[in-house]
Amino acid sequence: MKSLLEFILLRMVEHPEDLEINEVEETDLTTFELKLHPDDIGRVIGRGGNVIKAIRKLAQVKAVREHLRVRVILQEE
Repeated sequence: MKSLLEFILLRMVEHPEDLEINEVEETDLTTFELKLHPDDIGRVIGRGGNVIKAIRKLAQVKAVREHLRVRVILQEE
């Protein structure tokens, strides 16, 4: 799952060196926390939040195939 998010995000951002994906596992939920360069946050959120919604949907589709529950959140600093 983390590799899917890296694959998508590395091709979207202008500062790939600042991309950080932290995986936090709880009992029945895995959370992926995305840390980005401040200039890339708007690019990943997209107009009206459409891009981040699509990324979350792709993560959910992959999670269903693997019988997991996931959540993707953006860390703001």
